[in-house]
Amino acid sequence: MSAAPAQPRPTACLVLADGTIFYGHGFGATGETVAELCFNTAMTGYQEIMTDPSYAGQVVTFTFPHIGNVGVNDADDEASKATAEGMVVKWDPTEPSNWRAAGELTAWMTRQGRIGIGGLDTRRLTRAIRQLGAPHVALAHDPEGNFDIERLLARARGWKGLVGLDLAKDVTCAQSYRWNEMRWAWPEGYKPQIEPLHKVVAIDYGAKKNILRCLASAGCDVTVLPANATAEEVLALNPDGVFLSNGPGDPAATGDYAVPMIKGVLAADLPVFGICLGHQMLALALGARTVKMNHGHHGANHPVKDNDTGKVEITSMNHGFTVDSQTLPKGVVETHVSLFDGSNCGIRMADRPVFSVQYHPEASPGPQDSYYLFERFAAAMAARKAASAA
Repeated sequence: MSAAPAQPRPTACLVLADGTIFYGHGFGATGETVAELCFNTAMTGYQEIMTDPSYAGQVVTFTFPHIGNVGVNDADDEASKATAEGMVVKWDPTEPSNWRAAGELTAWMTRQGRIGIGGLDTRRLTRAIRQLGAPHVALAHDPEGNFDIERLLARARGWKGLVGLDLAKDVTCAQSYRWNEMRWAWPEGYKPQIEPLHKVVAIDYGAKKNILRCLASAGCDVTVLPANATAEEVLALNPDGVFLSNGPGDPAATGDYAVPMIKGVLAADLPVFGICLGHQMLALALGARTVKMNHGHHGANHPVKDNDTGKVEITSMNHGFTVDSQTLPKGVVETHVSLFDGSNCGIRMADRPVFSVQYHPEASPGPQDSYYLFERFAAAMAARKAASAA
């Protein structure tokens, strides 16, 4: 009787802080990294997810098994480089088959210096994250399959985690810049905004390119400032409105310098619109608190209810912290809630054009149910200018 064929030696491993070990096939960069492990339920957009600055400090488990099958291309990057620490997939990435593909995911991961591991039971891993909370992990890729498990376990257990960690300062722009590129449209692709109506200052806590494109498509002339910009620097540009971007890390930590700036902008009575971390920053500036979630919301299929209209929107989300709606002060209205767990997904001031949402109305990836929020922001700026001219 012939012997069974030898199984290939694992070339990557994922070590959880509780001692659980997953072995698989490594791809992309070699080496090690430590991070928080989350899962994302989106069926598309792995390149946008890996380059979303909000994923700094996290390894992403993709629940959809077909990752890499449409390849990669420069147009789908949401930032200048990948910010997620690594990726976990069920099936090894395949050869790309898509007319937009300009390269392979595995080679892209190598160039980006990011580790991938395939061949894991991602369903089991997702259940563990849901039940036990997002764990601290060490991810290693060695083509020879040599792993010091005790050292990797010690690294996972020794990692301090995201609570109290300000990551916006690591992913923000180094200096201010202008943005005029609009949303992608067939057949032209990305076109410039040549007739803007409103001057907007966007604070970059880790802004995605497609958020800036949505602002430009809504008629905005956008100037992007670093996360540590002061209210004086913002107001010196004489904006019609201020936008607070998405970003990673603990909002309470970033709030040390962001909240004073936002309070200064609010004192100037300008329209303000925030997304994701920007939503949390606005809530903190208004007097609310934020808390760490068990495993967060990460995906492109999250139902959110608009409390004002009763409408349900399917949204894209990526956050591990949430605004505690019980701490919202008088005069601040909860506008949106998650239909998954009832957590806060939006607020507005009752008497001023100041509002924010926890989810991503620009999608990338995900549905476009909520693009109207950019138009609402533009309408608020137009109304303020009309009132000033009257």
